[in-house]
Amino acid sequence: MVASSVLGFPRIGANREVKKAVEGYWAGKLSADELTKVALEVKKTNWTSLKQRGVDLIPSGDFSLYDHVLDHSAAFNVIPKRYLGHNLSPLDVYFAMGRGRQADGVDVPASEMKKWFDSNYHFVVPEFSEETDFKLVFNKALEEFTEAKNIGVTTRPVVLGPVTFLALGKATKDAKAGFRPVSLLPKLLPVYKQLLADLKAAGAESVQIDEPILVLDVAATYEKEFITAYSELAPVSPKLVLATYYGRLDSNLTFVAKLPIAGLHIDLDRAPAQLDQVIAAVKPSNIILSLGVVSGRNIWKSDFQAALKLGQKAVEAIGAERVIIATSSSLLHTPVTLAAEKKLTPEQQDWFSFALEKASEVSTIASVLSGSQDAKVTEALEANKVSIAKRREFERTSDDAVRKRVAAITPEMLERKSPFAVRKEIQVKQLGLPKFPTTTIGSFPQTQEIRTARAKLGKKEITEEEYKTFIKKEIESVVRIQEKIGLDLLVHGEPERNDMVQYFGERLHGFVFTQNGWVQSYGSRYVRPPIIVSDVSRPGPITVEWSSYAQSVTQKPMKGMLTGPVTILNWSFPRADVSREIQCKQLALALRDEVVDLEKAGIKAVQVDEPALREASSPQARLGRLPLLGSSFVQDRHCWCYRCSPNPLPLLLLRLW
Repeated sequence: MVASSVLGFPRIGANREVKKAVEGYWAGKLSADELTKVALEVKKTNWTSLKQRGVDLIPSGDFSLYDHVLDHSAAFNVIPKRYLGHNLSPLDVYFAMGRGRQADGVDVPASEMKKWFDSNYHFVVPEFSEETDFKLVFNKALEEFTEAKNIGVTTRPVVLGPVTFLALGKATKDAKAGFRPVSLLPKLLPVYKQLLADLKAAGAESVQIDEPILVLDVAATYEKEFITAYSELAPVSPKLVLATYYGRLDSNLTFVAKLPIAGLHIDLDRAPAQLDQVIAAVKPSNIILSLGVVSGRNIWKSDFQAALKLGQKAVEAIGAERVIIATSSSLLHTPVTLAAEKKLTPEQQDWFSFALEKASEVSTIASVLSGSQDAKVTEALEANKVSIAKRREFERTSDDAVRKRVAAITPEMLERKSPFAVRKEIQVKQLGLPKFPTTTIGSFPQTQEIRTARAKLGKKEITEEEYKTFIKKEIESVVRIQEKIGLDLLVHGEPERNDMVQYFGERLHGFVFTQNGWVQSYGSRYVRPPIIVSDVSRPGPITVEWSSYAQSVTQKPMKGMLTGPVTILNWSFPRADVSREIQCKQLALALRDEVVDLEKAGIKAVQVDEPALREASSPQARLGRLPLLGSSFVQDRHCWCYRCSPNPLPLLLLRLW
């Protein structure tokens, strides 16, 4: 029989209960006990919902009030000294590490955050030194396993693996030169052994131990550490299922397949081509293979036929008892459920699958591979065929004009007609900037008054004209502030924008938006990523009105402000049927039109924000030959996606952060 598995589940609650409770605790409106109660109810709902959906291997230990890596640091006593000695409760120390604390005589900054691999989730970076004193302050995995067991749900605990935990950390400032966190593995393993032995004693049959670092090339340098770690852990642990995701194992498979593990999870959403190699590597062993055929990163409905083809290949090679059908990664990156969406059309609803729906998908696929004759399984299989066929037909009849425009891009379009030296001379004369001009990066604070005005517009409590009058006053206010303090190149402050990606998506064709499609970005910061559903085009100007007005109230040059195509793509849910390159070029062409219109409106400088460029393993490779001026700006050059006007103006600034 083929089993089904979910690697992790959204911890925000179907109605963002966790966000509201956490922020209520920070505001002093909820006690620690009340916060704990809300968290427990969300966990119970998650476990029972997955059980009702027919999932065999239900995760526990994956819940977090803020960040799962921060949880791990707190549980293992990896707490920087600056957070100690303030007479704070353990919970307040935990939150101080995540978000800083400036209250009650305590003034400590937050710990560093980084992107969790190439996802849009952020984790709190652990800090290590030779003095790090590992100890099991609390066994979170055991606590949640027991909580689930008490309500009649048997779970598979999830634990962040020791090598990934150390590899993702950084040395403290007082660590010796050349110190490597991974050198602490011998001190860390006894604590892992205690944690895992306690789970085994409590009745856990298997444990999912996450080592996503294995999909990176750097993991090859940790081969010795992996062998040491799992050789020590396996004898005292429940069955260990090593989970990798966000990429392929590549050459790391050579040593991974020899580890004393009971199971191996691979991401077949991101890297389906690795299946043959992995099957060949594990076939001589008894290792169970967990196949991540249902995307944990995107919101499109799974194509059951494609998933079944991969699953059947594994079943035929190693047998049904050694195959698990799973999500490719934790469902942390997807909204909770489609049931909360009331404004999507029936056609759009039929395209998508959120976390709970994906749980049903893994259960159905596993059942089909197990030879189930259940009528509901057969019905779900047939319904999926119809749904996928309808979506494919929609994709084929999308905007042909946009596709033709992308196909018509020529090498000549990728170059500006005036050489840089000519453009620079003209820009100096036109802009009138000093040798070392000053500017600000763009957005001014979104005040409560701005948010209230936007909400009133949405509820039709004020007219469009009243809203525009309000926004113009806000723009003029920030212009006067910049003039007063003597900035040279001004911005309009972006008071009209709700979110740097959503604002543009709402004004482009090819996007849809959810009401409750919330996804955790970090801590209590949740976002609703736009969804790219078809070919992207710009029906009309997006920013020109506001930038033009801002320029009209000052004699100093005003920057146009755009979010770049790479960031719009990366911070949305992209299409699955065409390449990211095609989608990015479509976005770039739409923004090209915006730059041209800004130029026609008299805007002589345009800033393009591209923070997502930093998400690549090698940002320099993405930037290509662009000459960086410092670490934040590329002046008057283009990435391939910004081939705008051939004229000397506007001056283009590419902003990274």
